[in-house]
Amino acid sequence: MLYRILTFSLLMATWLIFSGLFDAFHVTLGILSAGFVTWISSDLLFENRTISLSTRLGQALRLAHYLLWLLWQVVLSNIDILKLALSPSGLQKVQPRIVKLQTSLKTDFEKFLLANSITLTPGTITIKILGNDYYVHAISENAANGLDGEMERRIAAIFANTKRGAS
Repeated sequence: MLYRILTFSLLMATWLIFSGLFDAFHVTLGILSAGFVTWISSDLLFENRTISLSTRLGQALRLAHYLLWLLWQVVLSNIDILKLALSPSGLQKVQPRIVKLQTSLKTDFEKFLLANSITLTPGTITIKILGNDYYVHAISENAANGLDGEMERRIAAIFANTKRGAS
């Protein structure tokens, strides 16, 4: 029950921060939305409930560091896509392809984070996941080369101190 309350609180805080609207209608909508999402997905966020609070805080700090790195990768990818769109030879460099990646990440949350990180990065979209295999559409060779495993290594490092149970 504690984890559901924590999940709801995190979601509700996120709702309030991003909406910036504190009238009865929007707060009620936030409560309903956060409640529904908590009900259907609280096991995803806190899959292993035996981890100590200090370990969770360490993970949160490493996750924040990862998100800053990911934001920088998104900026770099945006620049790359902008070059493709605006340069006279850019169209010739557009060579769409499907790349198959195999992950060694264990938990559903780690895999979820990897899939969404790939999709958030311009030029790549995770189109299918089968077990540990990810199928990613990359718009160019440069975008495909960016799928070098660095994201996966950084995600694994976030959760490295935790004991892994069966997924």
